[in-house]
Amino acid sequence: MPCITLDYGAADPLVLEVRGDALVADRRGPEGLVGAEAARLVTAAVGDASHGPPLESQVVAGDRVTIGLIGDVPQPEAVVSALAARLDAAGVGSACLSLVVSPPLEAAVTPVGGLAGIGERSSFDPAMESQTSYMAADEAGRPIHLARPLVDADVVVGVGRWSWDAALGGPSIEGELWPTFSRQACRDDQVRALARRGRRAVPDWDAANRHATWQLGTCASLRLVSGRRDSLAAAAFGLPVEAARSARRQAAGWRPTVPSTAALAIASLSRPDGGLPLVLRAVAAAARVTHPTGTVCIASRLAERPGVIFTRWREGAPLDALVREALASGDMTLVRDAFQTRFFARALGDRRLVLLSDLDEATVEELELGHAAAPEVVERLAHRAETVTVLHEADRMLPRLA
Repeated sequence: MPCITLDYGAADPLVLEVRGDALVADRRGPEGLVGAEAARLVTAAVGDASHGPPLESQVVAGDRVTIGLIGDVPQPEAVVSALAARLDAAGVGSACLSLVVSPPLEAAVTPVGGLAGIGERSSFDPAMESQTSYMAADEAGRPIHLARPLVDADVVVGVGRWSWDAALGGPSIEGELWPTFSRQACRDDQVRALARRGRRAVPDWDAANRHATWQLGTCASLRLVSGRRDSLAAAAFGLPVEAARSARRQAAGWRPTVPSTAALAIASLSRPDGGLPLVLRAVAAAARVTHPTGTVCIASRLAERPGVIFTRWREGAPLDALVREALASGDMTLVRDAFQTRFFARALGDRRLVLLSDLDEATVEELELGHAAAPEVVERLAHRAETVTVLHEADRMLPRLA
């Protein structure tokens, strides 16, 4: 009987015993590199001319260069240190090199520190309009604002994670300079569009992002693919479109093939204490390989109670009406809740969801979800299920059926 160890952030991992004839798949993402090895991987990537001019040929001594660190990236200190070293070799010393960090769409401002070779460091806050500059107008005449350090630089090096998002059914919309480095109003517009239109909003976002990147004149884009446990599995450098295309190919390890759907899928998160956005992605990934009336179990340390829109939907209120109500309110907390709930409902369908989390039993049952009071509950589910698939760090996966 195969034993599968699933780390979900607790002191002791889950140990799942699954009958050999019941195990459909046990899928993990790629192993990656950390520290100095991750830095060497980045150094090799920025010197590769396969997808655009290498980094050193894009700068001259004395250029003002800004590295835009886009949200949450793997091995940030190793990545930025490697970039700083290559730029220094090209004549761009620390006095001419700045770093600006933007938070992910759903997180607080990321602190900046511990990075060598950088002259000026700052954290971008999209709510402070004074931190942005007008750059151009889009095709509809709407103004495009971006973080001032990016607009003022001679050369911008964009650094972002490239990843899959099963809730969107393809690549994530994070990891791009726009709207991550734009004003809060721009970010809010994106969330409203996703709440209103679902996946149909993604092509418009992609077109707007390409236009903003083109207006900025960005030729240096570094896209990073995470490995397990937030290591660095791959790095692709070049023109923005080419770097993204290369990263997509290198992220194939997060797109595992599963031979058939299972009655039960058990999934963990890349950050066990991550909030509902990570749970949403993990549910969407697991649902892709679970029977339409099967069970998805998320093992995590989730402690964030869902919002009022999600709660009312689980209590039986019509989702379309809830989304319209949230949009009409103008309250971005409700709109963001509606966006997540819309995608959650689409992903889960008629499947049962069981949570092993730090939420109390009353909260979980109020949401009409299954409550796993202890790891042993999940272990029993795995032992008794007719068929089982296990996905490690499922929020980064986009599994596919054979």
